[in-house]
Amino acid sequence: MARRILIAESVTPDQDRLTLTFENGHHVVRVRDEVLMSSRVSGSEEAMAAPALSDLAPGSDARVLIGGLGMGFTLRAVLEELGSAAQVHVSELLEPIIDWNHGPLGCHAGRPLDDPRVEILVGDVMTHLAAAVQAYDAIVLDIDNGPEAFTVAGNNRLYAPSGLAMVHAALRAGGVMVLWSAFRSGSFERRLRAAGFSATSVTVRARGAVAKGARHTLFRAKRLRA
Repeated sequence: MARRILIAESVTPDQDRLTLTFENGHHVVRVRDEVLMSSRVSGSEEAMAAPALSDLAPGSDARVLIGGLGMGFTLRAVLEELGSAAQVHVSELLEPIIDWNHGPLGCHAGRPLDDPRVEILVGDVMTHLAAAVQAYDAIVLDIDNGPEAFTVAGNNRLYAPSGLAMVHAALRAGGVMVLWSAFRSGSFERRLRAAGFSATSVTVRARGAVAKGARHTLFRAKRLRA
């Protein structure tokens, strides 16, 4: 069994234990002793940038919202596609995750929080979405394990019709949301279409080019109506 070296610990808003450990050369974040993220697995997080930004011109100076910092892999991939005047807001509920990205986790994605195009928003992404009206060209969401949240119970609101309406309102005409999930969900795709999006999903490998291991799902939703 791999030895776990505890680096830091905290609690979630639901008062569940949140830990950062170092195991076999990789950092691991757990909630209630269940793996939430690992530096060993970043392929599906990095894959979110391409479908979110594919309708924009290369090097676009777009405005992008990322919900869920993770270990910074999605943020780094988004930044690499954008121009020098782009703006990227990163909403992260768990403040320890931000602190750990400024510290021991920062090396994994090349310390994207140091990029001047990035602004961190500490708090619930739903609160930010409620105040954003046609503010973003793309919204990239990786805030839990998918349409059935397990890290923070309140995250379930995002996947409900009211939450999807907030996302729709926050996107500019033709804007795109990409949402990470640990599993496929035909019912969630139907909810997206009912909320005014065209919706598709694709399965990606958790470890990128490595042809084995877990697979994850990316939902892509494009705003249809004004």
